[in-house]
Amino acid sequence: MGNYGIIASIIIGALAGWIASMIMKRDAQMGALANIIVGVIGGGLGNWIFRTLFNAANPGLFMQIVYAVIGACILLFIVGLVTGRKK
Repeated sequence: MGNYGIIASIIIGALAGWIASMIMKRDAQMGALANIIVGVIGGGLGNWIFRTLFNAANPGLFMQIVYAVIGACILLFIVGLVTGRKK
């Protein structure tokens, strides 16, 4: 996730995972560790999507969080499709 250190990536990932879990209405099902994992993976997915589709390079901190939240929402949606869960 960007040029941030591992601690900053975990903090950004936790924030993004928590926001995404609230948007996707999974907050009650997920704990802090799941939020961090979903946020970090979602951050990588969001960065990849925005760099590939929109040629977005070197986003600032705010846009990094936005990309991570969008990526985490996409990840939660895909996991929901695979596991057969609805919202």
